[in-house]
Amino acid sequence: MPRHFACLIAFLVTVVSASSTPAADIKVMISAGFFSVYKELGPAFEKSTGHKLITTRGPSIGDSPEALPTRMARGEEADVVIMDGVGADLLDERGLTRPGSRMPLAESFIGMVVRTGQPKPDISTMDALRKTLLAAKSIAYSDSSSGTYLATIGFKKLGVAEEISGKTRKVRGPPSGEAVAEVVARGEAEVGFQQVPELIHVPGVDFVGRVPSDIQPPTHFVGALPKNSQQPDAAIDLLRFLSSAEAVAVITKAGLKPLAAR
Repeated sequence: MPRHFACLIAFLVTVVSASSTPAADIKVMISAGFFSVYKELGPAFEKSTGHKLITTRGPSIGDSPEALPTRMARGEEADVVIMDGVGADLLDERGLTRPGSRMPLAESFIGMVVRTGQPKPDISTMDALRKTLLAAKSIAYSDSSSGTYLATIGFKKLGVAEEISGKTRKVRGPPSGEAVAEVVARGEAEVGFQQVPELIHVPGVDFVGRVPSDIQPPTHFVGALPKNSQQPDAAIDLLRFLSSAEAVAVITKAGLKPLAAR
């Protein structure tokens, strides 16, 4: 057993002993940006706690019927939501989450990919990224927070919104859709933008880098308890585990920046 997983198991034993939470089915709603961390750590959590994770996926925001705020607004049940802060803000505004229940998990950044083997353009400065977008034949971005930000704010800040409008494509994400990188890997878009964790482990693309800080919105993945969570104690156990020091290696591998561990 890898050392960091042995540490995770030991941490979970401590969590369970401290909380004395009975084994429960935990309904988790989660967006794509933190999903790879959750997918890797979830089995260890289940094994050590006896809890069972029942997972529903969808984007943090957007016009998809699978978007987490849309799911919750129409009455779908969850014990915990894991999504970016913009989506969590929407839930707070609609009175769908418990006040004070939010727990920060990791920081994320928008990045860009090209198809494997293609030249990696310069995006290190605002001017370089502007030239790259104007030269690109086709551009893909997500239907969630990162893509919504670029389409409504980022491209305007770069001064290219009108010039590139005819060659951009919004990509619907999981569960019914796919990652932006998969569209780029098939050659259906020359460049693609999304949260870094959703780009770096997709076959068929090369990661170019993060977009410049001037158009890099502050993005944090967080966990929160819905107002009608039926398993709040078990949900808190899960969030404590996902934000623990023992989870840092998995969070970093996923392309996220760990926050202060709990």
